Amino acid sequence: MQALLALAWPVERLGEALETVAQHSGLPLRQRDIPPPPEGLGRDGTAEPGLWLETAAAWLGLEAESVEAPYTEVGRLVRGAGPALLRLPGAGSPYFLALLKGTRRTATLLGPDLAVHRRPLEAVCAALCQHLETPLQADVERLLDEVDIARRRRARVQAALLRQRLSTTRLGDCWLLRLPAGTSVWRQLRHAGVWPRLLALLGVHAVQYGLWLLSWWLLGQGALTGRLDRGWLLAWGLLLLTLVPLRMLVTWLQGTLAINAGGLLKGRLLAGVLRLAPEEMRQQGVGQLLGAVIEAEAVEALALNGGVLGLVAGIELSMAVALFGLVPGGGLLILLLLAWGGCTALIGWRALRQRQSWTAARLGLTHDLVERMVGHRTRLAQEAPVHWHDGEDQAMAHYLALARSMDRTTAVLLALVPRGWMLLGVLGVTPAFLTGTAAAAATAPATLAVQLGGVLLAAAAYKKLTTGLWHLTGAVIAWQQVAPLVHAATRPDLATAPSLALASAAARGVAGVTAPVLEAHDLVFHYRERGAPVLHGCSLRLWPGERLLLEGPSGGGKSTLATLLLGLRPPDSGLVLLGGLDRHTLGAAGWRRRIVAAPQFHDNHVFSGTVAFNLLLGRRWPPHPEDLVQAEALCRALGLGDLLDRMPAGLLQMVGETGWQLSQGERSRFYIARTLLHGADCLILDESFAALDPETLHQAMQCVLERAPTLLVIAHP
Repeated sequence: MQALLALAWPVERLGEALETVAQHSGLPLRQRDIPPPPEGLGRDGTAEPGLWLETAAAWLGLEAESVEAPYTEVGRLVRGAGPALLRLPGAGSPYFLALLKGTRRTATLLGPDLAVHRRPLEAVCAALCQHLETPLQADVERLLDEVDIARRRRARVQAALLRQRLSTTRLGDCWLLRLPAGTSVWRQLRHAGVWPRLLALLGVHAVQYGLWLLSWWLLGQGALTGRLDRGWLLAWGLLLLTLVPLRMLVTWLQGTLAINAGGLLKGRLLAGVLRLAPEEMRQQGVGQLLGAVIEAEAVEALALNGGVLGLVAGIELSMAVALFGLVPGGGLLILLLLAWGGCTALIGWRALRQRQSWTAARLGLTHDLVERMVGHRTRLAQEAPVHWHDGEDQAMAHYLALARSMDRTTAVLLALVPRGWMLLGVLGVTPAFLTGTAAAAATAPATLAVQLGGVLLAAAAYKKLTTGLWHLTGAVIAWQQVAPLVHAATRPDLATAPSLALASAAARGVAGVTAPVLEAHDLVFHYRERGAPVLHGCSLRLWPGERLLLEGPSGGGKSTLATLLLGLRPPDSGLVLLGGLDRHTLGAAGWRRRIVAAPQFHDNHVFSGTVAFNLLLGRRWPPHPEDLVQAEALCRALGLGDLLDRMPAGLLQMVGETGWQLSQGERSRFYIARTLLHGADCLILDESFAALDPETLHQAMQCVLERAPTLLVIAHP
């Protein structure tokens, strides 16, 4: 521990450590010169540095993600965390390790002297876990003395006992540094190391095919010249053995490319979905969103498979051209190869267009079916049964006609192109064979063998190329479906670089002491560009500890006001402040920490998962024991104790569509508990008490009034 303290950064230089680690790791910075952290940050456990770190990372144009791991996985966390900042445990002023990268044996650290140091991985893990192991050391030593463990086995037994005792204990205070999900795709691929791996894949493929051709050249040369002795066979066998590790390397590179590219795509899609406006999600409906999820999987699978096959086919075609160029008469074959490649491109383009039409028809049928089953039950209930299936026969007939046309083109692409080249290649070899001169008779067998080998190699390449084109056309079409979600990740959040001064104040816990908790000034909002505004000149002010009841008729704009206060929709004009600060200053994450809501019943959901998962949404996960205790106590205070007692697994009981079903009143109190557990400064409950009987309403209201710092309740008169 003492040895690592010399390489640790004090909290006063935490901003410098963050910026320096980012520079050494190749992360692009939007701006520099982070303001220093506030005095007392993280000292004596009075203020945690997580909020300040996340805000400072946003200042630089990065993301700092807080992660944790079980005691038994600390080594794996350190190996894969870099670049990251690790807090060394202990009381008093905190210190941080700037981790650049880790391996199985060493951890590369950046010291305060700006030099790179390598230390044993075990030493870093021991320093991070020392505060967990120290309280158990005396008991473990006493147990080892009682059972008389030999000295040579003592360390291993002690480590095993500590793993067993601390297996459920989690270690936190680790922040991973990475690019935001909205960063350009090319920059993300470059930082993830995709381009070097792709170039390495191309190079290894080229070397592999070169050695493969060389091996068969040796065998053919020996056979054609009559010198096929043991030495030639040995050389041929050694070249074939050399291909084994190369093919293993190719498989490994393909796997790493798939994992890296797939992870980036999933992260970007998730970020894009989270940036969608509520109106966009309602407009698309369940069917289109479900289709986008399915197409996202197709993009990942088809693009990677098609891209790899296309690269391999390109290398093989290049090798075939090189072979044709080595022998007389190869120019004709090269021209035929290029001409057939142009025909293949035209057939592939036709297949793409037809598959686009077929996909549009298929998705139209799918979206309509899902929307009818899930999204528009009320409309179906109002329609006469004889009109439920109007237009379905015509849509299905159109779909089948498109499918037949696409299947014919696909058969031409996958079956005719490779076989057509075989016929064309043989015809290209035939003239040189028939018109060979006597002077070239000696080299005719070798020339013919090379030409036929090139034809066969090109035929195998065309087979891979057509399969790759089929996969790539599917990926292009799937990309057109998910592209709006991917592009949505680049939408500017209302605050991408929140003020560090605010983070400092929030870390001290003194921000907004004299300002109102919530202020709204002259809010105006239209649901459409034209039409009367739903809200016009609406103003509101809530001071700490206040409770406000907002009543009004249906359609009066109460829930719309709540969405504006929560930041789910930007107002057309006006200003919303939390603690005297707007959202540009607080940032999206800071805004969500200060105000939360329980929306109306139809906008709130119980997800398929455990009770604890649904209650602790938005908090750290996996939960700590104190989180579960707090959640259970709150549920019992809301009158859900009998429900938890009936559940065989308690807070770990599965609920939702595939689990325990909750009544409407139980769901309402469930949503209230979820909102209270966020610990925000201001709570908004939108008709959360409408489904409760008078006795339960009194109990739930009393619980909310005791626990909510500031409360806004929306209800009908």
